[in-house]
Amino acid sequence: MKDTLLMKNYRLIIIIAVLSAAIARVYAGPVREMPSETLDTVYVDAPGCSAPGRYMWVPDSLAGDLERVMRGRSEIVPRVPEPENDLVIVDGDTVSQIIKSRNLGRFDRGLFNYLFIPKGRWQLGVTASYGKFKTEDLDILSLVSNLDLDISSFAIRPYVSYFIRNNLSAGMRFGYTNSKARVHSLDVDFDEDLNFSLDNVYYNNESYTAAFFTRQYYGLGRQGRFGVFNEMELAFSSGNADFHRAYDGKPKTTHSTYMSASLNFSPGLCVFIMDNVSFNISLGVFGFKLRNEKQRTSMDNPEDAELYPDETGSRFTSGANFRFNIFNINFGLGIHL
Repeated sequence: MKDTLLMKNYRLIIIIAVLSAAIARVYAGPVREMPSETLDTVYVDAPGCSAPGRYMWVPDSLAGDLERVMRGRSEIVPRVPEPENDLVIVDGDTVSQIIKSRNLGRFDRGLFNYLFIPKGRWQLGVTASYGKFKTEDLDILSLVSNLDLDISSFAIRPYVSYFIRNNLSAGMRFGYTNSKARVHSLDVDFDEDLNFSLDNVYYNNESYTAAFFTRQYYGLGRQGRFGVFNEMELAFSSGNADFHRAYDGKPKTTHSTYMSASLNFSPGLCVFIMDNVSFNISLGVFGFKLRNEKQRTSMDNPEDAELYPDETGSRFTSGANFRFNIFNINFGLGIHL
């Protein structure tokens, strides 16, 4: 094996050494031979080049390899033959664990991926996320005091997917999300002219989502136990939210209904804890979003409605985000059939 690799490297060095001379030979003009004492060197008057060039003759045994290098079809790194233990049996067929990556240019750089989940498999699973933040009596630079708030978020998303290629799946996901935030007390004191207090302010949001997604897996070894993936998701959501607070000492509520579309990218890690059961974790870090929202603001007490009539409005927003969100960490289990 080592002798074979050394021989391939030796042949490649010779090919590269004569490549420039061979190109010059193709575009060469008249050749002027030197005296007999320097018969191994010739000078070529190439078009557009005033300096003479030196070249070597190519042996017939290297002519084919040289042509492949000139056409960009030769491997930069000699490929090692696949050992027999890289072959596995999947559904009665013998396949290789090495998945060759498509070249991003003319040259084969020897990049590859390990087989993680073969083509033709179904995956049924569910992902869930939960986050909670609470703080009491927190002083921030003596400006914010008596801070007491609760924030929580819960989401569950069942899904089904099919592997259309080795390590590549496409599927559909449904989801339900509920988020709550409540400020029990908050005192802000900048100076004598600017200070205020808040209490009993709370926000509640729930939404339903349907999404199409694809996942590209990358195996981290021949054992097929660990892998990473990158997920792209096109999601459509519909939901409503309520924002309660006091206005002029009277309770007031803003009710919102919205529809949104988003394109999200989520990297993650997948581990097979059993032969047909996997555990995965993903992080939502990047996405684009479009949102259309309608709002209606009204007083909670009917007797206050005459003094403060209802207000309605709508808005359309769009944006992109690239950030880590602790409320968008998803844990899941998958069953592979």
